[in-house]
Amino acid sequence: MTQEGFKRKLCAILSADVQGYSRLMGEDEDATIRTLTSYRELMSTLRNSARRLSPGESTTRPRCF
Repeated sequence: MTQEGFKRKLCAILSADVQGYSRLMGEDEDATIRTLTSYRELMSTLRNSARRLSPGESTTRPRCF
C-alpha cells in the first residue's frame, strides 16, 4: 500500500473521574461545580501551552469536551 497522499494525525484522549462526586455535590453543589470548572480551565491552559511548544503543528485548535 502506498503512503502518498496519506497523512496521519495523533490524538490523545483524557478521561477523568471525580472520587466522591455525588457526596461533593450533595454537600455543596456550587463549590463542586466551581472546582471542577477551574480544573478543566487549568487542563485547557496546560494543553494549549504544550501545543504552542510543538513546532510544525497545524494551526487548528484542539477541542475540549
